[in-house]
Formats: sequence, structure tokens, C-alpha cells
Amino acid sequence: MHDDSDGVRRIQLDVTGMTCGACAARVERKLNKVDGVRASVNYATRIATVDAGKNLSTTELCAVVEKAGYGATARSDTPQPIPDADAETAKNLFRRLALAVVLFVPLADLSIVFAVVPSTRFPGWQWLLLALAAPIVTWCASPFYRVAAKNLQTGNASMETLVTIGILAATGWSLYTLITESGNPDSSPGVWDAIWHSDSIYLEVATGVTVLVLAGRYFEARSRSRAGGALRALAAIGAKDVSILLTDGAEMRIPAGELKEEQRFVVHPGETIGTDGLVIEGSAGVDISAMTGESLPVEVEPGDAVIGGTTVLDGRLIVEAAAVGPDTQFAGMMRLVEEAQSGKANAQRLADRIASVFVPVVVVLSLITLGVWLALGEPATASVSAALAVLIIACPCALGLATPIAVMVATGRGAQLGIFLKGYQTLDSSRLVDTVVFDKTGTVTQGVLRVGEVHTVEGFADDEVLCLAAAVENASEHSVGAAIVAATDGRDLEPVDDFRVEPGRGVSGVVDGRTVSVGSPRWTSRAAVVPATVARRCKELEAEGKTVVFVIVDDAIAGLIAVADLVKQSAAPSIAALQAAGLRTVLLTGDNEGAARTVAAEVGIDEVHFEMLPDQKVERLRRLQADGRSVAMVGDGINDGPALATADLGLAIGRGTDVAISAADIILVRDDLRSVPAALSLATATQRTIRTNLIWAFGYNVAAIPIAALGLLNPLIAGGAMAMSSLFVVTNSLRLQRFGRTK
Repeated sequence: MHDDSDGVRRIQLDVTGMTCGACAARVERKLNKVDGVRASVNYATRIATVDAGKNLSTTELCAVVEKAGYGATARSDTPQPIPDADAETAKNLFRRLALAVVLFVPLADLSIVFAVVPSTRFPGWQWLLLALAAPIVTWCASPFYRVAAKNLQTGNASMETLVTIGILAATGWSLYTLITESGNPDSSPGVWDAIWHSDSIYLEVATGVTVLVLAGRYFEARSRSRAGGALRALAAIGAKDVSILLTDGAEMRIPAGELKEEQRFVVHPGETIGTDGLVIEGSAGVDISAMTGESLPVEVEPGDAVIGGTTVLDGRLIVEAAAVGPDTQFAGMMRLVEEAQSGKANAQRLADRIASVFVPVVVVLSLITLGVWLALGEPATASVSAALAVLIIACPCALGLATPIAVMVATGRGAQLGIFLKGYQTLDSSRLVDTVVFDKTGTVTQGVLRVGEVHTVEGFADDEVLCLAAAVENASEHSVGAAIVAATDGRDLEPVDDFRVEPGRGVSGVVDGRTVSVGSPRWTSRAAVVPATVARRCKELEAEGKTVVFVIVDDAIAGLIAVADLVKQSAAPSIAALQAAGLRTVLLTGDNEGAARTVAAEVGIDEVHFEMLPDQKVERLRRLQADGRSVAMVGDGINDGPALATADLGLAIGRGTDVAISAADIILVRDDLRSVPAALSLATATQRTIRTNLIWAFGYNVAAIPIAALGLLNPLIAGGAMAMSSLFVVTNSLRLQRFGRTK
């Protein structure tokens, strides 16, 4: 449950009893009739997302759903173990399907034999067929009847209504035939006519449709279970218990849910980190693949942040909990996946509106078909056959599954890859993107100063100058000094004596009896003559946007050190992939022109804008949009928040600030820009799958209903085609589980 400043809160309900898209549309319609409620119901996930005023309780909303003939319970804010309800449904359906198949096979075989070879008939042969059919059309088909009866009580109709009418009509007509006709053993119809119109054929239709619909439902439930597998796998990675550190240094195991903020806990090799926190003691390699998809482990040490749900590979860590329960990064990501799966795309809203009126229209069409055929003087058998075929072929299940099952699979696969889609609107926006705008610092670059070059004069070695400068800078707190010290890779540095700081200029001290000064070119050039080669290289490096310091040893320039925010290794491949896909790339930065153009040239970005404040970035995005561009923005910092919100599609690097993450549409947990084209490709692949599903679902019904109404489609074949339609939509969507896998 989420509150906002306008007094509207978002509540999610688990809805039970829905069996098709028309059911979801009905629940949604009932909820939206309540004053102050805006609801969206997803058939694939069985979740109703409701925005309601604070005067409405969850209990009242559940009562609305129950009044519509379905069940509802409130979902928790804290991610809970996700039960695989679809797996249980599949087991139940399999039991019914198994019995139905065992009885249907001899029923179908005997029906054909009795129809084609009348001499094989014996007294009471019709009742043998009825005995075989009875368990199928009663117990095996009972789930359809229960839903249809519940719908009838509430004055509604669903796919179950169509199936129930079809099965009962076929069974009723067969019973009528058995009671009123003798089943003359002397009659000898043609083989095809006997199979198509024999006096017992509708027992085959009633049982065959039951078998086919059960099979379709079974495979659909099993496929939905597979689709939700990624999300359940994510939910299962959290630690079940943790070892907290007691005041005497001893450890005590407690459930992970009882962990409190600022409480310290111990993580041993092979254990899962209990929650988000800060490493206080120890160092280790951490497997973060479960959260980011990154295959290489990350080395952590005191002061580094760690994420709950990741695994320590070696070493022992003492971690101070920074967030627990629903406030952890893992919990937030889980909510994003669930919210993305529970939303609705524009295409699905259209499909839902069609499905909600489809069932009663089909019933009317079936009755019209029956009436027209009878009015034309056709036999009752053929008339009933055509009417039944219309009922059975038109079930809108595939239509209801077309979009949500694809998004369900895509969001689960994206989560495995460290790509979190915030909602359906992300898919609607991503397909139009033609321009990708990047922030520079922390996005294209690493966001941390690094030594890029050491240039020395004759008589000094690069390593010697670097270590002398680092020894002096080790006593300072400046970011440039920190970069120089970091470049020595942890080597033991000589102690410094007589350390002095000249604010804004540099530092100096005595290292191993040698006077060393490190500072800006302007300051150090006053104390020593700058060799021409050093001056020339300094000018070149500064033109590239790098920060340069001179190193003086015993009153002589020993060389220079260039410090820069280095470009991420993943930047150039990411830009190349985007451009190969036909997208234009733009760099926006508050940095100077030299630094901006150098970075853009290094990674291959098309267009550069520099020295831009946050409001100027927003204005630049609006100008691109005014020129007809659909813009995606990639950023990580607080100052990127407004731009991410302004863009048609915002992508935030997961290591960025909370402001950037909350403003974005897609969160990239991996600090790897190759996730940008991957995220856009995943969204595009999902859109393509949805379009294929909808074209199939719409086209199938549009083409099949007239064929059935003309009497060209046997009801048994219609049942099989209807089941295959739903199965096609589900299996086509499951192909997204292979996204990003190497072949």
C-alpha cells in the first residue's frame, strides 16, 4: 500500500476465480464504478491495482470484488515468498485431464467404429458411450460449470460460459437422440457423413471439447508458472536468517526479518548477505549476479556498500544494516517488477474492452446461426453443430492473455539481467525512442577521478614521480590527491615531513630527504622553470578537459600528472550498439567544452552540449521533443532527476541517487552502459511479441467465427483450435525468456 500527498493511496489486491480476460475486465469495471476509485486488473498476474481515497478501506474494495463473483485479498508491501498458484492449478487440471483422456480415447474409437461399421453395434451400445462420457462431462468439466454458475448469479458471462453452454448443449442433444431415436443398426451412412453427423457424435463433441479445453488450460497454467519462475527465483534469494554480532563479540542467529537498522551482523563465506548495509570490517569477493546479472564478483572492503540477497564468496564481513524490510534495494526492485506486471498497456486496454462484450455477442451469434440454419430448412443436427462451433471457437482467452503474459515474461527476464521496467507505460514509450541522451559524469564516465597519465622529464621515472607525489598527497584530503594515491595500488609510501597545504594551489613536504611539491601549473611554475615538453603536454591535456598538476622535486620540475574522470569501458560499445540500431546519441554535461568533446569523441557520441545547468538540460530535452524527437535520457545524479522525468523514457543507473531512480522508467542495476541498448531491445522485443499475440488473437476470432457459422467447422475441431490459440499466445511469449542468451 502506497500513500501520496494528494490523499490517494495505491492498494494491490490478489484476485481469485478469474479464468479469462473478460473476467478481469468485469472486476475492473466493478471497481471503477466506486466513487474515487481508479483500478486496473491484470488477468495474467491476478492482481488488481487500485488507486483510491483514504476513506475507502481495503475490506470495502475486497467486498466489491467478491460481489462481482470473485475472491480478493490485500497484498503486502513487504515482498513475500511468491506461491506458485499456477503450478497447483496445473496439478489439479492434470488430474482431470488424465481421466478425461483415458475415457475419451475408447469413447472416440468406439463411436467411429459404431458409425462406420453399423454391424458392430449391439443392444445398449449408446449407453456404453454415455457411461464413458458421463465422468468427463461431469467431474472433469466441473471447474467450467462452477465459474459459469457464479457468473450466472451475478448476471455476467465469461469464457467458461461459452464452454459450459457448448458442453451441456452437446450432451443434452446426445441424450435427446438416445432417448428419442433407436439408433437403427441397419442404417449405413457414408464414412465422412457418419463421423460428422452420426446420432452419437455430440457425445464426442462434449467430451472432446472438455479434453481440449482442459489441455489448453493445463498447458496455459504450466506456462504461466514458468513465466513467473524468474520472479519467484528472485524472491527466494534473500537470506532466511543472519548472525548478529553481540557486544562480547559472540554471534547469534536470528531470522532475517528481525534485523534492525544500524544492527551489525556477520556474513561468512558462502552465506547470503541479510540486508543492505555498509561493510565495517573485513574484505571479500561478493557474487552480485542475482541482483545485477553481472557475472564477475565485486571486491568489497570497509566503507563499501553491499546489497541484501548477494552472496559472499570468500572472506568474513561485518556489516552494519542500512535498510531493512520494505526499504531495501531488493524489496524496491521486487515491487517494481510486480507493479510493472500489474499495469496495463494501451493495447491491452483495447483488448480488455473487446473481451468484456465479446462473450454475450458470441452467444447471440450462436443463437442467430442456429435460427438461420433451421429457417433454411437444414437438419437440426447440422444446425446445432454450426451453433456449437461458433460458441466453442470464439472463446476470448487468447485475447485476454496476449499482452499480460508477454510483459510478465519480459519483466521476469529483465530482472534476471538487472533491467527493471517500472510499468507498462515503459513499453509504450520505448518503441518510439529515436534519440538517446546521456549525462556525462557518473554515467558515461566513472564519476571518480583517476590518474590518466604521468609525463616525466629526463632523469626521472614515471613510477618514481608518482610515488613521491602520492607520499605528499597522502596527507591531504583533496580529490586529486586521492586519485594520485589510489594510482599507487596500495603500495607502502614514504612518510612525509614538514607537510604544508596551500589552499587552492597545492601541497608540499619532505619525502626521504627530498623536497616535493605537487600543485597547479600556475602555482608550481612560479617556483621552477617549466621545460618546454612539459608545458606543451600540459596544454594538450588541459584542452582535453583533464586536470593537470606539476611535481617539483628539489626545486626542479620532475614531471606532470594528469587526472581525469575516465570513460567507462562499456560506454563505446553501448553507443555503437545504439547507433547500429538507428538511434541518435547526445551528450549533456555541466562540464567544460574540452572535457565534453573529448569524452564524446572517445565513445563516438553524435552531438555534444556542455556547461549546462539542470534546468538547461531540461530545456534541451524539450527542444529535441519539439523537433519531433522521442527522447530517452540516461543519468545517475540528483541533477539528472528533472531531465529523467522530462524525457519520454528515463533510464537510471542503479548506483545512482534515489532522486534519479525515482524519476526514471527503467532502472539499470548494473553499472554497465551496455544495459542501455539491452533494455531498449528487451522493450522492443516485448512490444513485437505483444503485437504478434494480438494480431493472432484478433485475426483468429475474426476469421474463425464466420467459418464456424457457415457449418464448415466441426465443434470438436473448433475446440482444438480454440485451445491451440491460447497455447500459441503463451508459448510465443515464453520465447522472451531466451532474450540476451548467447546461442
